[in-house]
Amino acid sequence: MIKEIEDGIIIKIKIVPNSSKNDIILEEEFIKIKVTAQPIENKANKALVEFLSKRFKVPKTSIEILKGDTSKEKTLLIKTNNESKILEIKSTLTK
Repeated sequence: MIKEIEDGIIIKIKIVPNSSKNDIILEEEFIKIKVTAQPIENKANKALVEFLSKRFKVPKTSIEILKGDTSKEKTLLIKTNNESKILEIKSTLTK
């Protein structure tokens, strides 16, 4: 699920830690994001933020985990007022 708000864009994802590579997989019900990091000591969350930061070219500080710190299902906020950046994120995360 993707929702545009005043501060940026909210996305609901399912994280898959311990994967062979970092990747975004679009499925019918959710957005699955694979990260190579293990789900211990917050490593997977840090890897998730770093991966999305590089993928969408936004600062790591503009990506916030709103819900699901210790869960595989997470709600993220990507803070940006750049309309073209929001469109780029939306088009990458939808099919």
